[in-house]
Amino acid sequence: MFKLRSLKKRWMLNSVLIMLMLSVVGMSAYGIAIFSYYYTGIQTALEAKAKSATDFFTTYIAQTSAGYYQSAYQYTEKFDERNYIELQFVDSQGRVEVSTYGITAGTKPGTPDIYEAISSRKLRTWRGKSPSTGERIIAVSSPMIHPNGQVLGLMRYVSSLKLVDRIVLINMLGALGVSAGLTLIVALFNLYFIRGIVTPIKEVTVMTKRIAEGGYGGQISKNYTDEIGMMVDTINDMSIKLSQSEKLKNEFVSSVSHELRTPLTAITGWAETILYDEGMSEDSHLGVGIILTEARRLSGMVEELLDFTRIEDGHFKVNIEPMDIEAELEEAIITYGELLRHEEIELQYEASPEPIPMINGDTHRLKQVFLNILDNAAKYGREQKRIIVSIRLRKNYADTGRDYVDISVRDFGPGVPPDELQNIKYKFYKGSSKERGNGIGLAVCDEIVRLHDGLLLIENAPGGGLLVSIMIPMDSSATAKEKNQVERKN
Repeated sequence: MFKLRSLKKRWMLNSVLIMLMLSVVGMSAYGIAIFSYYYTGIQTALEAKAKSATDFFTTYIAQTSAGYYQSAYQYTEKFDERNYIELQFVDSQGRVEVSTYGITAGTKPGTPDIYEAISSRKLRTWRGKSPSTGERIIAVSSPMIHPNGQVLGLMRYVSSLKLVDRIVLINMLGALGVSAGLTLIVALFNLYFIRGIVTPIKEVTVMTKRIAEGGYGGQISKNYTDEIGMMVDTINDMSIKLSQSEKLKNEFVSSVSHELRTPLTAITGWAETILYDEGMSEDSHLGVGIILTEARRLSGMVEELLDFTRIEDGHFKVNIEPMDIEAELEEAIITYGELLRHEEIELQYEASPEPIPMINGDTHRLKQVFLNILDNAAKYGREQKRIIVSIRLRKNYADTGRDYVDISVRDFGPGVPPDELQNIKYKFYKGSSKERGNGIGLAVCDEIVRLHDGLLLIENAPGGGLLVSIMIPMDSSATAKEKNQVERKN
C-alpha cells in the first residue's frame, strides 16, 4: 500500500479529502434543493393554472360537445402564454383536438398523464421526453367533466424544461465553482498552517541528527513561543549540555592518556632491559614478558585514545603525499607476521595480478589501519589460526566511475552477528564478543580511511569469518586538492 511519509503531504491529503467529501455532500444537497425548487415550482404553477382554467372552462364555457370545441378554439386564440406554455385540448380518446401549437393537433402524445387523468378523472402530471420532439417536458393533464358526469376531454398544459435544465445546470456549475474555490482556500490555508509546523520540525530533525552524529553544541533558531518553541528550548539546552559533557570527557581522556604515556614508556623500556638479563629465573622471565606485553597493549590503547580525542576535537589530520601503498602493506605484513608466527597463526598474502600504481596518502596512518585490522583478525579469528590478506585494483567500483585500491583482510573466525555489523565501526562499541578491546580501534581506522576519501567495508565472509576491505581511491579528493594547489602555484 502506498504510504505518504511526509507530514505535510499527509496533512494536505487529509484536508483535501475532507473538503472533497464535504463538497460532494454539499453539492448533492444543493442539487436536490435546486431541483426541487425549480421543478416543483413549475409543476405546482402548471397544476394550479390547469385546475383553475379547467374549472372556469367547464362551468362557464362548455355546455355541449359542439360548444366545447368552439370554446376551445376561442380559448386557445386568446391564450397569452403561448410563448412559454403549450395549451392542448385533448378528447376522451387521448387525441389532441386543439392546440396553441398547430403542429400537435390531431396527434396522440400517448403519455401516461393523459390516460391516467381520463381514467381517474383527476389531474395528473408527467415529466419526460416529448414523443414528437425528444425534448424534455413537463405535462399537466386536467379532466373536464360535463355536469352529466361525462368526461368531455382534457386541458393539457405542456412546458419545455430546457430553460429550467439550463438554470439548474448553471446553478450547479456555480456551486461547483464555489466549492472548488473554498477547497483551494482551505488547501492554501492548511499549507500555510502546516508549513509553520513542518519548517521548525525539519530544523529540529536536522539538529537532532547532527547531535546523534556527534555534532554537539549547535543551536536551533527560536521563532515560536508555543509548544514547538518549548521543544526547541529543550533541544538547545540538551545540545549545550552534551557539548559540555563531551568536552569534559575528551579533556579528561586526553589528560589521562598523556599522563599514562610517560610511565608506560618507562615500564616498557625497563621491561625490555630486564628481559635480556640472563640471570633471571624462568618464572621471572615469563613474568617480565607478560609485563612487557601488557605495557605495549596499554600503550597502544593510549595512542588510540589520543587519536580518538583528536578526532572528536577535529584536530585529527593526515599528511597526504605520494606513497607506494603496496610496499607499505607488505611491510606491515612482515612486521606483524612475526608476532603471528609465535601464536602459530598462518598469514597468507595474495599480491595483485597487475601493478598497483602510486597513490596519495598518509603512510603512517594507513600503516596504522593495516596493523589494527590485522590485529583484530588475529584476535577474533584466533580459533582457526588463518588470515588471508590481498590487494587488487577495483575499476569503476559499484558503477561510481572511480578506481580504488582494495586491501582485504579476512579471518576465519565466528564473524559478527548481522545485527551488530552496522554498529561495529561506532566508537566504544564492543558488541557481544568476549575478546578484550576498547571499541575505538575501528572507529579510528574508519576516520583515517574517510580522510583519504575512501571506504572501510566490513561484512561476514561467505563460508564464515569476517572480511574487512580498505578501499582507497586512486583519485581521492586529497589528490585533487594537491593537484589544484600545484596548479595555483604554477
